[in-house]
Amino acid sequence: MHGLGTKQILKVATTISTEWTAGPLAPAISDREVHVWKVDLCGSASEVTHSCLSADEQERAARFHFRKDRECYRIAHGSLRLILGRYLDLAPAELHFGQTEFGKPFLTNSEASGLLFNMSHSGDFALIAVTHEREVGVDVEFMRDGFATDEVAENFFSVAEIYTLTGLEPHLRMRAFFNCWTRKEAYVKARGEGLSMPLDQFDVSLAPGVPATMLNNRLDEMETSRWTFHDLAVAPEYAGALAIESFSSPARVSCYSLSP
Repeated sequence: MHGLGTKQILKVATTISTEWTAGPLAPAISDREVHVWKVDLCGSASEVTHSCLSADEQERAARFHFRKDRECYRIAHGSLRLILGRYLDLAPAELHFGQTEFGKPFLTNSEASGLLFNMSHSGDFALIAVTHEREVGVDVEFMRDGFATDEVAENFFSVAEIYTLTGLEPHLRMRAFFNCWTRKEAYVKARGEGLSMPLDQFDVSLAPGVPATMLNNRLDEMETSRWTFHDLAVAPEYAGALAIESFSSPARVSCYSLSP
């Protein structure tokens, strides 16, 4: 792996594969690539993903009340270890993680210099994004009626986003709601600042069929050109989004599935 050199904050086009192919066992990634891995939390369970978890991860999993939630957590975090271990040629249990002050995880292994990642899981799927020397955020959400409400939108969306959402035909609003939610979540996760970033201070596109992008940012206008967004077609009834820090070089996005 090699460094990017001088970083120029320019918006660039990216190329994204629309198909999920079986992920390589020994992947290599450059600073011009982004890899997104899809994990089927119902079909990827194995003793390996369970046994490689740290004691802290096992303890967190045990806190979930329902067995399915415990299993999904273990499989998602075990799969994260498996995937990152492939890039570094390390056993999953050999990976060590730290956290930023806002809780964003990162690898502390010396072999992992420059390797960045982000993970999200919802329902039956997890998404794991891997990059080299560029920040990335990913989000996946199961689209459920009970969450896509006007009250949630009023609390988390910007005025412009609410205006666009309420102006759509009713049958388009659920998809638009989750387009907005996942794009905002992916951006916030890429920034790594958690809930300290006010979600109503930036606008993203959300209407179905409109390319994913950041339209405006009242905190820092340069952010609109610093980030590139993509929709991720995870499965029916799911919404997914990817936010990539953009430099002078284009980023090619490859989509992989983790085989059981």
